[in-house]
Amino acid sequence: MVSLKQIPVHSASVVTRKTGEEYVLVPVTGNIADMDSIYTLNGTGAFIWEQIDGKNSLEEIADKLTEEYDTDRDTAGKDVLAFIENMIRIRVVEIKEAG
Repeated sequence: MVSLKQIPVHSASVVTRKTGEEYVLVPVTGNIADMDSIYTLNGTGAFIWEQIDGKNSLEEIADKLTEEYDTDRDTAGKDVLAFIENMIRIRVVEIKEAG
């Protein structure tokens, strides 16, 4: 289970391209792009993606989302957790070990 105290990092097995306000994510397996599994992030997803730097905790990302989108903290926290859990499921984000 993912918690807001954890720190996400982009997986080394994903190639990203920014197109306008969106990001396109292409998982890579064995140096081959999986063109059947291309993902597009909307503006909110792109904002969260940009905050993933291996330093920001999910809590800090939720705080930034609250400021950027003028939403309440509870909603932002739930949205960030749902986004990260989905990104972990498709293997484009990993959780950094504390230490």
